[in-house]
Amino acid sequence: MKMATALQLTTDFSKPTVLLKPSLEFTTIPRRFRTSLSIPRASSSSSSSDSSLVSRRHFVSETAALSLSITTLPLFGSILTAKAEDPTLSEWEKVSLPIDPGVVLLDIAFVPEDPKHGFLLGTRQTLLETKDGGETWVPRSIPSAEDEDFNYRFNAISFKGKEGWIVGKPAILLHTFDSGDGWERIPLSSQLPGDMVYIKATGEKSAEMVTDEGAIYVTSNRGFNWRAAVQETVSATLNRTVSSGISGASYYTGTFNSVNRSPDGKYVAVSSRGNFYLTWEPGQPYWQPHNRTVARRIQNMGWRADGGLWLLVRGGGLYLSKGTGLTEDFEEVPVQSRGFAILDVGYRSKDEAWAAGGSGILLQTNNGGKTWTRDKAADNIAANLYSVKFIDDNKGFVLGNDGVLLRYLG
Repeated sequence: MKMATALQLTTDFSKPTVLLKPSLEFTTIPRRFRTSLSIPRASSSSSSSDSSLVSRRHFVSETAALSLSITTLPLFGSILTAKAEDPTLSEWEKVSLPIDPGVVLLDIAFVPEDPKHGFLLGTRQTLLETKDGGETWVPRSIPSAEDEDFNYRFNAISFKGKEGWIVGKPAILLHTFDSGDGWERIPLSSQLPGDMVYIKATGEKSAEMVTDEGAIYVTSNRGFNWRAAVQETVSATLNRTVSSGISGASYYTGTFNSVNRSPDGKYVAVSSRGNFYLTWEPGQPYWQPHNRTVARRIQNMGWRADGGLWLLVRGGGLYLSKGTGLTEDFEEVPVQSRGFAILDVGYRSKDEAWAAGGSGILLQTNNGGKTWTRDKAADNIAANLYSVKFIDDNKGFVLGNDGVLLRYLG
């Protein structure tokens, strides 16, 4: 179904259509426990029998004392072992959050004009606020969202200046013009195709919004009117062209598994089954489907700091595109994922990046992704790490399930 039919849209930008109404045990005995035993020699003289009796008693008592000392050693060993199994993260710290353990954290953003002021989103209508750079967080409530019986999943947040946007599921769009001190709700059309999964603040009163069915909308008047940037949904494009040779795309009726935007406005998205991916650049009327060039299904894709692509496959594989820009040419990079899926990659600079995944997997590269090392201290984190976000060179976060948030220390 074309969006132009369903939503009465047009791609004629001169005639914008109103679409929207206003997630040791010791192997050696320590020195303090060592006991020097003096074993008496046997005497052939009957006159030394009393002395021998005393020496034997002394030997028995010292032997008993040594035996008692040795039996206590596992206790000390277990204490030292427990301490060694609880190391601190080398460059990250776990932040305590005032939320239920079952919450999955989904996105984080800071106000550009106040770098210490930020917001954290998640499932179960989770909205937290910090004013100290992410060291401590407090819950925030939005009355217009709490008046209903829905338990919203806040998917994405973005700021430009003091202006910010939040989108969620079921369909909800929130807007602030005062750095998040107050949030207004903008009503949405019931004909919106798919669920809103991403939003990007692009300028004053302007934003770009994406749904999981591939609809892209832009606004320039604080969300009261939206214009379609693509002519149809991904399903309509693939079914109309009979997939054009894209494996697994025939009669596609699914949704995006993930979608990521580059700083210059390009998008890369992964199909819900991971059997192909799609790209879009500003000015293109449709999404462009691409066959995956790797054997395993795609988990996630995104943009490197140098403009190239990274690609994650199910089972823990990581690939990097050759060169920059949109391409179908990828090469695998060895990683120590222990068989767990890698779920996201975040670049701090062109050289340094971090990858996170299932069962506390945390990997680092300092050469642009050519080689990766595992931060073994993160192995004890009992959570899946879903997202890596670097706000700037000195501020980064890893978001996971069960309310797990890691803050970058550098």
